[in-house]
Order: sequence, then C-alpha cells, then structure tokens
Amino acid sequence: MKIYLNGKFVPKEEAKVSVFDHGLLYGDGVFEGIRAYDGNVFMLKEHIDRLYDSAKSICLDIPLTKEEMIDVVLETLRVNNLKDAYIRLVVTRGEGDLGLDPRKCKEPSIICIAIPMPPLLGEEGIRAITVSVRRPPIDVLNPAVKSLNYLNSVLAKILANYANVDEALLLDKEGYVVEGTGDNIFVVKNGVLKTSPPYLSILKGITRDVVIKLAKEEGIEVREEPITLHDLYTADELFITGTAAEIVPIFEIDGRIINNKKVGEITKRLRERFKEIRTKWGIKI
Repeated sequence: MKIYLNGKFVPKEEAKVSVFDHGLLYGDGVFEGIRAYDGNVFMLKEHIDRLYDSAKSICLDIPLTKEEMIDVVLETLRVNNLKDAYIRLVVTRGEGDLGLDPRKCKEPSIICIAIPMPPLLGEEGIRAITVSVRRPPIDVLNPAVKSLNYLNSVLAKILANYANVDEALLLDKEGYVVEGTGDNIFVVKNGVLKTSPPYLSILKGITRDVVIKLAKEEGIEVREEPITLHDLYTADELFITGTAAEIVPIFEIDGRIINNKKVGEITKRLRERFKEIRTKWGIKI
C-alpha cells in the first residue's frame, strides 16, 4: 500500500507526521471519506467542494487547487491499482508548537489513503440505540465542518459498544434526533421519507443528498424536518446513509422492532437505485 503524503507516495510504514502536528495534538484539520466503485470516484467533485468549505470555515489554507486535489485522489487509486475503494483524504493544520495558535503551523499536511473496504456496517439490518451524548449545537461547533475532532461521535459509539448494538443515534439539546455517529437518518412513514434538516446539528451528507434526489426521481415525497424519538419508534422503515455505510436499514431502535426486521420497500428501491448510479455519478480514475 502506498500513501500520498505531502506530494509523495510512500509505503504505509513510512507514512508519518510530526508529533507536533496540530491535527494530532488538537484535532485541528478537516477530512473527507470518499468511495470509488468500478473505476469511478463517486461524487468526487462534491466531496472536494465540501473539504474546501470545511477548510475555509476554520481558516485553513489548502496549498493545492481543487483540481490538483482531485488528481491526488485519482493518482492514489492508480498507484495502488484500486478500482473499488474507500478513500480517506485528510488536511491537517500541520506542524506547530504545543500552543493552540495556528499561525505557528507553517504548512498543512495533506494525506490520502485508499483501501478496499466493504460497507462499514454490512448490508443487513442493524440494531441501534439513542444515547445520552448530545450533538453540540451549531453555535458551539458547527457539524457542517467535517473536522478531525470526532470525539463527540467516539463517545456515542462507546455507548453503542457497551449496549452491544451496531450504531448510536444522537439527539440535539432540544431532544430532536439528528444523526448517527457518522451517518444521516431517514424515517419512512405512510410512504413519506423524512430526514433531519441542515439547520439542525447535522453534517449535510453527500449520500444523504443523493438519496433525497433519487427519492424525488422515484416520486417519493421527501420532507426535511425535525425528527423525534416517537418518529423513530413508530417508523414503517428506518435507515441510515453515509459514504462508509452506504444505505443500511435499522431493524431495531431502543428495543423497538422496525418492519418485522425486514428491508422496507422504499429502502429497497432506494438501495437498488443507488447501486445503479454509483458507477455513473463521479469521475473516472
């Protein structure tokens, strides 16, 4: 395996950053998770746009153009002879001192990793719980910034592990269900598809937006509105979406069984449509 690191491809064992890198010390940096399917990097432009938006939001100047960053991703796949892969693109603040001041970091670190990886949670239905860990409100830490600081999600995942379930769903400070540890939530009720709106504490997922577009093409009514625990517990179908997870049905939430542990018709339709377009919507390697 070769890793792209600051302009060079190096063996995995040699891919190292300084212990003074602020990405390590403070989670100061941004990243994207991206997938390639059969030689096509799915929604690559959209992922790169979001990476640069996240960087701009935290005043991190990326020393490559978007076009150059796209080439980094494509070349990483070529060097590793991969057509189907999960790609992790990372930009850290770079090496500094033990203080917080980002001005002490002279040059960002850019890392691109590509590995074969099946859907993160498998393709069957999963069990989930809602947890006491809350998503920070937008005025505290905006989840639209896909930063390296994922401690909030890690703490939620720990609770899911303690409960011996696959995933944790988080609420905001008002009690609305906003998202999973690394995925967006969709509820189906009476034929209507509902998902948390961007103005709540969610990351506006790339796969989320694709699913909304596919649903509308299929003539399914889509509503972006707050989701409550009652909505989860009484759902006809429930699923999560994300680049790593793709589209995964939830069969059990807080002990409530959803759709007799069967994949619902709308979930099934959307998964089939997703598999049809994922090799077409993106950039060829």
